[in-house]
Amino acid sequence: MKLHKLLLATAILSLTALVGVAQSSSLKIGYTNVDYILSKLPEAKQIESDLKTHEEQLGAQLQSKMKEFEEKYKVFMETQETMEPVIRNDKQTELQTLQTNIQKFQQEAEKSLQQKQVELLKPAYEKIQASIDQVAKENGYTHIFSNDAGGVPILLYATEQDDISNLVLAKLGVTTAE
Repeated sequence: MKLHKLLLATAILSLTALVGVAQSSSLKIGYTNVDYILSKLPEAKQIESDLKTHEEQLGAQLQSKMKEFEEKYKVFMETQETMEPVIRNDKQTELQTLQTNIQKFQQEAEKSLQQKQVELLKPAYEKIQASIDQVAKENGYTHIFSNDAGGVPILLYATEQDDISNLVLAKLGVTTAE
């Protein structure tokens, strides 16, 4: 919550400073929605598909590990009464190791999925940023804000005419029905 208030205060101070600058020079401010642009790119479907495939592969590996654990646990529960104490302790240790390995795999799989997402999205975001830069220069914008900055609304008010999202899409060669 403190971070949200800090971001809001920073945004207000920045906008206040920009208004002061705008009164003394020619300032043209625009905004865009990068997630909207990304969703319209042809490669967005491929990125989503690749991420889903990676997630399914990790999920299958996790399911396999869990199935192995469940089978060994079931056998252990059915036979533990007849086991020698040394063997029972060995099997318990084996089950604990399997459980630890499953937890470790879950954490590593989550990291892997996040890394894959960054890897797949980076070229698209770089392409979008390059187009935003071009549109801003071509149309005389001095500042471009994002109205979707990580789920925190930085842009509190703007007119539709200052939304450059469709100009960026056009620069990227993407046509929209809107």
